[in-house]
Amino acid sequence: MADATTSSISIDAPPDRVMAVIADFGSYPEWTDQITAAEILDPGDGARAKQVRFTMDAGAIKDTYTLDYTWAADDRSVSWTLVKGGIQKAQDGAYTLESDGSGTVVTYELSVEVNIPMIGMLRRKAEKMIIDAALKGLKRRVERG
Repeated sequence: MADATTSSISIDAPPDRVMAVIADFGSYPEWTDQITAAEILDPGDGARAKQVRFTMDAGAIKDTYTLDYTWAADDRSVSWTLVKGGIQKAQDGAYTLESDGSGTVVTYELSVEVNIPMIGMLRRKAEKMIIDAALKGLKRRVERG
């Protein structure tokens, strides 16, 4: 993933529990601030969706977009790429999970390109805000049970 923004967080839960929350797209509106709807378009193998359409409302920025997911065989990482977007022309991301003995370190990588001109520094700042909010929401959701 070229020119991606990356951040990590420790979650007090085993990797399988963290990945179960990541894979539960229907619950995203409950724990992610900007996602207002998530619809599975291709259920894949039934356990892990292949394609999901999201509706996002981040105040001044609103978008509906579709992501294509690739799940690692060991269930310790998932990556995605944009299939179709409104204001987005590209999105590549990944969650990687590593056991740290008492829990899981989750690393989130994200690279987004939008259809409007944006200075690279502002784009990275926006990516960082999205990543930080998602990781904090994921941590709350997993640790709450």
